[in-house]
Amino acid sequence: MFQFPRLSDRAKAMWRSCLASAFRIAFACSIVGCASLFGPAPLRRQIEFPAFSYATIIIVINGATLGDTVRACWQAACATVLGVCPAILSLWVIGPTKLSIGNTAAAVALSAFVVGLPESNGVVGKRIALGQIVIVYLLALVKGGETDAVMHPVHVAASTAVGVLACVLALLLPYPRLASYEVKQKCELFAENASERVKLFVKAFCADDHSSALPSLAQAKRLAAAGAKFIQSVKRREGSMQWERLPLKLFKPYYKNPVERLQCIETPLRGMEIALTSSPSFPVTILLDGELKQGVIQLQEHLSLTLKQLELSCSSPSDSSTVPESITENVVNSLQNIQSFPTTHKDLPYFFFLFCMKLLHIESVAKPISVSKKEGVNDSGKQKWFFQEGVSSSWSMKVDLSRLMPALKCSLSLGMAVLFGMLYSKKNGFWAGLPVAITFSSAREATFKVANLKIQGTVLGTVYGVMGCFVLEKFVKLWFIPLFPWFIFTSFLQRSRIYGQAGGISAAIAAVLILGRRNFGLPTEFAIARIVETFIGLFFSVLVDIALQPTRAATLAKTQLSKSLEALHDCICSISLVPIKSSLEEKRNLLKSHLNELGKFMGEAEVEPNFLFLPLHSAAYSRLLASLSKMADLLVHAAHALRFIEQETSKSDASWKDAVTVSKLDGDLKLFKDMLASLIKSFDEVVSIKSLAALEKELEEKSMSYDLELGKSPRTNLSWLAGSGNREDEVEKMISGYLQNSKEIVDRVEVGGSVMVLSLSGLGFCMSSLMREAREMEQGIKDVVQWENACSQINLYEISCKGS
Repeated sequence: MFQFPRLSDRAKAMWRSCLASAFRIAFACSIVGCASLFGPAPLRRQIEFPAFSYATIIIVINGATLGDTVRACWQAACATVLGVCPAILSLWVIGPTKLSIGNTAAAVALSAFVVGLPESNGVVGKRIALGQIVIVYLLALVKGGETDAVMHPVHVAASTAVGVLACVLALLLPYPRLASYEVKQKCELFAENASERVKLFVKAFCADDHSSALPSLAQAKRLAAAGAKFIQSVKRREGSMQWERLPLKLFKPYYKNPVERLQCIETPLRGMEIALTSSPSFPVTILLDGELKQGVIQLQEHLSLTLKQLELSCSSPSDSSTVPESITENVVNSLQNIQSFPTTHKDLPYFFFLFCMKLLHIESVAKPISVSKKEGVNDSGKQKWFFQEGVSSSWSMKVDLSRLMPALKCSLSLGMAVLFGMLYSKKNGFWAGLPVAITFSSAREATFKVANLKIQGTVLGTVYGVMGCFVLEKFVKLWFIPLFPWFIFTSFLQRSRIYGQAGGISAAIAAVLILGRRNFGLPTEFAIARIVETFIGLFFSVLVDIALQPTRAATLAKTQLSKSLEALHDCICSISLVPIKSSLEEKRNLLKSHLNELGKFMGEAEVEPNFLFLPLHSAAYSRLLASLSKMADLLVHAAHALRFIEQETSKSDASWKDAVTVSKLDGDLKLFKDMLASLIKSFDEVVSIKSLAALEKELEEKSMSYDLELGKSPRTNLSWLAGSGNREDEVEKMISGYLQNSKEIVDRVEVGGSVMVLSLSGLGFCMSSLMREAREMEQGIKDVVQWENACSQINLYEISCKGS
């Protein structure tokens, strides 16, 4: 007997999400359909473009919450002012009868440039405004004298307004989809995820042998990937919560920054995973003391209790922890008996694991920053300031290079699509500009891949629309009914790897424009004309993208790698016993942003056509990105360790504190920074070299040479690149010296010895691991340079010497 396969929790969640999104889109389209077909006559006369109302719905309701829709209403109002109001003035001054293909294309291009310049109208508002511009100008050109210069743009604005209002109703009924509720759900799932990961980490840490620890560690890694997705989901909803904040503040307090809260929990969890993957052997030697092992287990149980209440602090900080204070005090004292300091670097991972558990305990019981109920009701001044800031930013016309290029790209691509689309077919020419308008994106995209997906989605949706028209040929007023199953299908299509969001949205809009059209001829003729016009529009869109942004993603990835190495170098140089928090935070955030950009360029480079160019070495870049990300995590933990050490140093009863001791510790940090910073700097110099052939030619032109006999070394601090003979000894010597000096400090500590043991050993592990990751990066850098210079024998030391 046949049985349906059981779905996993992830599959069930995807089904629920897709069906809910499809239902709300179908509900909003039903509202528009009923209003345009069965509504009062004055309303039906205003909705002259129901197809654009449907397109507006798909643009707005794309996994949106109520906050997203409220923001879209504001953006649509701004879009109408930018798109429709200038068009009314233009048509009234010029006159519809005097429009030609040339001046219409110029007007569309100029209007598109104006729409692309405002600072923060949002991509939804810009897509709506561009769609309005195309419909207003091109239909005025087609209809000529029949067009009313005022009422025609007003009808376009009315069609937009009906679509947006239908979106609001669809997000409110049958129950509102709130971003705050989804954030609470994701926080709850993350809390369960984090609690389970702590259990698995401690189970692996207490394992009797390596084979017993591996299954728990592998399962924890899978949970870590799911936890990262939960954090990304919360991050996507933070902006929506801003627009839901005013009504929610009247009922209960809310957490101000949930992503920051979750990141504080995620950081020590990543550290625990790094510690276990770096552990040389099991069982852990320091756990031979049964009392310490029992303390670790007690701390794990306590962390599980506190993490399970994490969602309460994210949704309502007033819900305090229910963990008894007596239990908390016992757990805090469970690790106080750690007084022995590691004597070799092989024991550092075990102490770093305990350091991360201590850090996780501190973060889990920390009081979140919240806005209280009283502040929520009485803080009208701040709420008013927030609204005014949003209004002013929406109308800000401050121009810089980063904003000018997307506006110029939008203007040229839309203008050329309209021009050549009208030259091909004046009657159907605006269908060349409309796909470009409603799929506009100011961010950089994989041009060829996105255009290909848009074409495929358009053809797929158009064919489905024609089939729907054929089946319901005698029931024209019911043509919108076949859209309901199509919305479900395209919701899954947007989440697929084959089509993605670009193909799924294009397929949905294509079917909507076929089944929701009015007075555009036979469906088959209209479908063929639209496919051809869509191809024309997307062709010129790709052409403009290549002309204005000719730099390949592979080249940008290499440039971004150099920027990431430079940011890493700055972070390393900022390590100090007296850290400046603002400076460290700023540099770490900059490094993180560079790594995110590097990942985006790598993803784009993997799908871009290579033609005659050298493709990106994806394997080498992936290893480099993994090492850089791990080093960024280690720097965060090193900063925490330094903060704890600085706090202990600032105490008046610190018996170990004297000039000689602090000088030794500072000297160890300086030696570490010099060794690692010079190595990272050399990597940056090697990556920045375009090619070995160009470098050799430049050296020949400048007649540069190094006279080693006179004692002039090209770069004495790059000796590490010469070979691996002495580097291991130098690292071992540096770490051993640090451990020896740290042990002297611990032996002199009378109060708070466990804090110093965990902090100093944690810092030592970070130093050792950073050096190890730098050695891993060296091989990745060599692979990249070898890939770009296949005919040359690569020696990083010689290349860096020549490049300097």
